[in-house]
Amino acid sequence: MNIHSHYLVYFFGKIVIIAWKADVRNTVKRWFMKKQKDKLHGKKREFLLRLAALFCGLVIAHLGVTLFILSDLGADPFNVLIQGLRNLISPALPQVSHGMVHMAVSFLIILVLLIADRTYVRAGTLVCMFCGGPIIDFFTWALTPFGIGQANLVVKAVALVAGCVILAFGMTVVIRSEAGTGPNDLVAVVISDKLKKRFGIVRIIVDFSFIAVGAVLGGVFGPGTLICAFLVGPVADFFMPLSGRIVDRILRI
Repeated sequence: MNIHSHYLVYFFGKIVIIAWKADVRNTVKRWFMKKQKDKLHGKKREFLLRLAALFCGLVIAHLGVTLFILSDLGADPFNVLIQGLRNLISPALPQVSHGMVHMAVSFLIILVLLIADRTYVRAGTLVCMFCGGPIIDFFTWALTPFGIGQANLVVKAVALVAGCVILAFGMTVVIRSEAGTGPNDLVAVVISDKLKKRFGIVRIIVDFSFIAVGAVLGGVFGPGTLICAFLVGPVADFFMPLSGRIVDRILRI
């Protein structure tokens, strides 16, 4: 074999090695990009499933809220606070409605959390904030013909207790979805997390704080308000592990 043949073999070998390396690099690159795409797809799918779990919990929770409202035995603790704040500002701003004050306080809670710890404010927080009202309106329309508000005290009490239990269960599904929580519920969630205390106990304290401030400002509360304050937190504590398992099953769909 002459020197020219050696050079040809050498250069041919180089070309083969370069082509092989390029093919390996492209193969690795395609594999890596596929992994990244699959990972992003998996995250997107998980996010949508968590959001679906949150919405299911929100519907359940607001069925409970509607039963509570229709029992007509007192407003829930957070709305006692809203009533009190509206009474405070209504002399200066009579055109401000209960709903407007509710929205303003919710925005204020979100704003404070965005400054203090924005990890608690997620897409689901906004879903809770904007979908809660329409869901309550729907259930009010559906359940009003049953005449709960005009029923005797026993029926009202059953509706109230059932509403509190359903509310607590739905709320824990929303919390366990980890897609976000309603602004008023976030107050107890954040305090519970930061102080490492049981959610049920913290929820009772927060609810009574809402009632106390609201009552001082002129908010109206009844026996249902106190029952709600005592009942929702402990029942939520009971349902929290079950709701966690339900959300885990949804994520495995």
